Amino acid sequence: MDDRPALSLAERIAAAQAWWREAGVDYAYADEPRAWLTEPAGEPAPSPAVREAVAAPPPPPAIGGDRAGWPQDLAAFGRWWLEEPGLDEGGSWPRVAPRGPAGARLMLLAPMPEADDRDALLGGPQGRLLASFALAAGLEPEAVYWAAALPRHTPLPDWPRLAADGLGEVLRHHIALASPQRLIVLGRDVLPLLGHDPAQASPAVSELEIQGGKLELLASFSPARLLDGARQRADLWRRWLEWTEGDEG
Repeated sequence: MDDRPALSLAERIAAAQAWWREAGVDYAYADEPRAWLTEPAGEPAPSPAVREAVAAPPPPPAIGGDRAGWPQDLAAFGRWWLEEPGLDEGGSWPRVAPRGPAGARLMLLAPMPEADDRDALLGGPQGRLLASFALAAGLEPEAVYWAAALPRHTPLPDWPRLAADGLGEVLRHHIALASPQRLIVLGRDVLPLLGHDPAQASPAVSELEIQGGKLELLASFSPARLLDGARQRADLWRRWLEWTEGDEG
């Protein structure tokens, strides 16, 4: 006769779990699928629009903030370029303001300041090369308008994201305020900000529509490429001569 006391419910459950664990079964399986994500009874399922709104992150703020607050004259733009928090995400290098007069015969647009720029944009070897180019072209460097697409030196910028976030609109506004007679865009990363399809070859000379008018534009290599390559410098000079052929002095 078995005089052992009857096991409690908890002991029987523990014994059954131990049995199956020894048999190598760690999980309970069922042949029929179960809808684990169904809404609780009595609560309507959210609409697809609501689910999409909850799942999608809010779009990032546009570069430069509310366009209604953008400066409307060149002097104010220079101060805004140094102070507006919505222009960039910060960095180790300082912001550097553009320089030069409004209505200049030529605007030079570089991707960014040089790494050692502090008080003057393109004040290093790249800028000295461009100043020599301006003098050879019959232009005093002080009469040229010097600008950059980015307010500070930025290693490896994410140009497609900057374009998507509205940097091109800021750049167009800057060019409109500067109102140069001609524009040289230096660097293949800058041209798409002005509407050029990056999948297409860069045109040597084109026109940019600005505030209902058209501005002549010449595309060339970045200042760093020009500094390092004699062929690139020769190509810029050849394009400049072809572009300005027939101009009066």
